[in-house]
Amino acid sequence: MLRLLSLLQTGRGWPAAELATAMEVPPRTLRRDIDHLRGLGYPVESSRGPGGNYRLVAGTALPPLMLEHDEAIATVLGLRLAAAGGTGIDLTAESADRAAAKLRRVLPPALRRRTDAMLAAVEFGIGEQPRVTPDVLTVLAAAIAARRCLEFTYTAKDGPSSRTVEPMRLVQLGRRWYLYAWDLGRRDWRSFRLDRIAAPRTTEVAFEPRDLPVDDVAGHLQERFHSPKSLRITLTLDVGAEEAAARLHRVDGSFEALGDDSCRYVAHVDSFEWLAVVLTLTDIGFTVEEPAEFGEYLARTGRRLLRGSGSGGPREW
Repeated sequence: MLRLLSLLQTGRGWPAAELATAMEVPPRTLRRDIDHLRGLGYPVESSRGPGGNYRLVAGTALPPLMLEHDEAIATVLGLRLAAAGGTGIDLTAESADRAAAKLRRVLPPALRRRTDAMLAAVEFGIGEQPRVTPDVLTVLAAAIAARRCLEFTYTAKDGPSSRTVEPMRLVQLGRRWYLYAWDLGRRDWRSFRLDRIAAPRTTEVAFEPRDLPVDDVAGHLQERFHSPKSLRITLTLDVGAEEAAARLHRVDGSFEALGDDSCRYVAHVDSFEWLAVVLTLTDIGFTVEEPAEFGEYLARTGRRLLRGSGSGGPREW
């Protein structure tokens, strides 16, 4: 319907056969869609005979989009949040702005003024995180709907591997997206971070959905990733948020930009040991903000390594 309306809004007259070809639909479907547009209040006129065509009446105001105040606010804020990266999807600010501009044109004047005032007042501060492309989301969602197996390359802590799965759910936690699926190679349920999935491909192999092991998949993953036993560690890193997110993607956490060359990193880990190893391998300068126990653990580990080096005392390293 949006495609049809977009063609008619060019202002030209469209012969039925040409318009049906442009829409890639048979004439009967085109007539039904034209009637639907008229039912929505769009003034589409038609003329019969050899020169017959469809045309959107010029100079007639289009029907306003009927949204309640809270619905309009939710919509425009959602578009602004998407442009700022708050959804975890790699959408460009340009695409969100185009959608907002189209929405603005069809809002009633009073509601347009309210949403304009809201957008002028709101600013989102979104830290950098690995994002998911819309193409990956589209492929995975289509495979779930069609009940087709998926093949992709997945980069986990131990490196990349090829996976074949029966996809069941897409889950968003915070600003990260996960695929919950039955892994045919592991013969078990697995969750996969979408920003670590590469080259997903829907196969021709169909499957019958298995019974999920839990009723609330999102709650199950939330509990698994952020259990009461998990540790919350806050660091100041000596690199920008975007670079830090790229180099520390193996540890669950969030980044807050403090400047071009520094950021605050809140990590969720199961042990001090794992984060210490990752920080050593990435060679990023940092300062521990909290907890003090992590700083003490690093100091003990540093002294042990120095003793093992045979120096017996502090040195530059």
